[in-house]
Amino acid sequence: MSDAEWKNRCGSEWGLLGAPMPDGLDWKSVYEAKPFGRNLLRNPSPFGLSKDIPPHKPDLPDEPDFGPPRFQPDEDFSGWTTNTEVLPYDRSGIPAGAVVCRLPRYSWFSLEQLVDLKAEGLWEELLDNFQPEIHIQDWYESQLHDSIYQLQVKLLGADKSTVISEYTTSPTEDRSRDSRAWKEVSHVFCSYGPGDDGHNHTQQNASHGQLKRTLGESRKN
Repeated sequence: MSDAEWKNRCGSEWGLLGAPMPDGLDWKSVYEAKPFGRNLLRNPSPFGLSKDIPPHKPDLPDEPDFGPPRFQPDEDFSGWTTNTEVLPYDRSGIPAGAVVCRLPRYSWFSLEQLVDLKAEGLWEELLDNFQPEIHIQDWYESQLHDSIYQLQVKLLGADKSTVISEYTTSPTEDRSRDSRAWKEVSHVFCSYGPGDDGHNHTQQNASHGQLKRTLGESRKN
């Protein structure tokens, strides 16, 4: 097929009516990249979990583990930059003079990933003018604390530092009942203006080493 035929195939299959489609692009490579309607994250489920399978109830040991705390999960985090921040002990609510034998130790475990939207098959004119929707979805589960999850997503400029648009959420948990169900967070970037030259920075934080499943995808308007 000629480049013009690959270009027409991209436009017709993806419904890009009115979208800028310059002649200089390698349309065969764009078509093979299939940037629309798919997950753009590398290793999107690093904990090996699926939202389609109910979360399991953790097995608790018969006796507490008094060994050193384990803050770093053991799963496969290839494609992600990870970091563990050990939090100071929470001594609030302890009466003066009370003797405490043991306090729980918490930490934030974060995952970060930079997605190059142009490397995934999108092109500059499309991002600047047509501005396809960018859908963000994530699922998490835990009731160990009122605040155990944060999500931050930034659309960055070509310099990988200028923030074009940003979404941040830090939900508060209702621990009055045992839900044992995945909780979804989602956001759609649209009409984000010119300047998004193709970098999407995603950071997820989980307190106490909790598990979650992450998805991100791009869709046409």
